[in-house]
Amino acid sequence: MTDIPLVDLHAAHAEIAAEVREGFDRVLASGAYIKGPDVTAFEQEYAEFSGVRHAIGTANGTDALELALRALDLPGGGGVVLPANTFVATAEAVVRAGLRPVLVDVDEDHLLMDPERVADVVDDAVALMPVHLNGQLAPMAELLRAAGGRPVIEDGAQSQGARQDGRVSGSWGRISATSFYPGKNLGAYGDAGAVVTDDAELATAVRLIGDHGSGRKYVHERFGFNSRMDTLQAVVLRAKLRRLPGWNEARRAAAERYDKLLAGLEGITTPRVLPGNEHVWHLYAVRVERGRDAVLAALHAAGIGAGVHYPVPVHLQPAFRGLGHGEGAFPATERAAAEILTLPLFPQITEGQQTRVAETLTAALKANG
Repeated sequence: MTDIPLVDLHAAHAEIAAEVREGFDRVLASGAYIKGPDVTAFEQEYAEFSGVRHAIGTANGTDALELALRALDLPGGGGVVLPANTFVATAEAVVRAGLRPVLVDVDEDHLLMDPERVADVVDDAVALMPVHLNGQLAPMAELLRAAGGRPVIEDGAQSQGARQDGRVSGSWGRISATSFYPGKNLGAYGDAGAVVTDDAELATAVRLIGDHGSGRKYVHERFGFNSRMDTLQAVVLRAKLRRLPGWNEARRAAAERYDKLLAGLEGITTPRVLPGNEHVWHLYAVRVERGRDAVLAALHAAGIGAGVHYPVPVHLQPAFRGLGHGEGAFPATERAAAEILTLPLFPQITEGQQTRVAETLTAALKANG
């Protein structure tokens, strides 16, 4: 039995249950299950939250990435630079959009897209797709310079509300995408996502492509597919968005507690924050220098829901064998895959729970030698 979950979705629901129930009743009474008023309201609210003029709800975060890419009308088969250290959906969206992933390694300290590596491959690319990993932004000013005028698409699936030098996630690139998978900082009660942009033409294109290329019923202006946010998910997201700034602040406080509890502990490295970043701690991922899997097993045996994110990097996945990269191609990414251990963190986590996690982790590291 897991006594301390990696993410406690029940605790989040308890805070919004009455509001969600009222909203669901409203939607069920109206019958506006797709593209209802709550979707429109959420899009307006999330655009404002993201510091842009337009937000378009989608069925999930992977679709949001694909829609952002398709809206740009990039040359077919063109290369899109993305970090090797990411969830596979980033690369999937590139392929689904008829483009080609161009992987680069990440920096050792923050595990974010490395602008120096981008410079080595950018001539073979038509766009860049930085990933804001674990709740903090990639080095956007440097990446925008490295892009050399090519469009930059932010993958902000893990960074709702994060900031860099005062600018919020989603407002740096030409267009950005995010996921509202239930475990995200802003999570739905199923799959959902969004595209955000300041560009009205791109916003129109995303909305058309995600609704079968249609702006008017039975008139299809361009080739599209079906990726619309349903109204019940918008109800949940509106309730959570109102609480997200406070929840993100609670995550920061929890991350600070972990930093103090784990300070000086041999055998691990705690996560580092890129200068200028205001982290929202979607994940608190430490690095275990040796025996990560044994430590993970010890935490699980103690009822602690720790996790491992991306144990097999994109370039070593069978589905992406065609990219032609073998072991050793991206050393920093591969080291992270072998060492990362994600500790429980959610807005409602208590100091007592974190102390127990830290004590169990300490004992597991000592037992591991």
